[in-house]
Amino acid sequence: MEDTPDFDEAPSKSQRKRDMDALQDIGEELTQLNEQQMASVELPESLRDALLAARAMKRNEARRRQMQYVGKLMRQVDPAPIRIKLDGFLSVSAEQTAQLHHIERWRERLIDDPQAVSEFIAAYPEADSQQLRTLIRNTITERERGKPPKHFRALFQMIRGLAEARSRSDAAAE
Repeated sequence: MEDTPDFDEAPSKSQRKRDMDALQDIGEELTQLNEQQMASVELPESLRDALLAARAMKRNEARRRQMQYVGKLMRQVDPAPIRIKLDGFLSVSAEQTAQLHHIERWRERLIDDPQAVSEFIAAYPEADSQQLRTLIRNTITERERGKPPKHFRALFQMIRGLAEARSRSDAAAE
């Protein structure tokens, strides 16, 4: 019985297919990166060219075939460092989204609740309270008259500037 081959050592055909699909999925995520992100990921030139070609393709069948080629090229590289980079981009994105939601909530509270102004100034003492009150008043007037949201956007920019300055100072303190 010792002559029987050990089938458990080699991955099954289904497992190999799942692995190839996973590599192709990583390739798909790579096509979604912007130029700066793409440049920060270490990739062989042939893979980078294939990804850029796939990004430019609009036809479904041609893109599908190109992504299969990308998957084939991905088998020649170690996907672990690429996966780490992609996960890092996703976490940065999640942090930025959370910060934008935080800014939006402050803006809406400032417009809807007069008490929120004192809370905001307590949270951000470096804020110019006179400019803040003027922006809020102009935003409310803008909404009532159906005007373009010029002051609404300016209020967002002011809050974002204060929030970003706070996060930079927090990062510097660490």
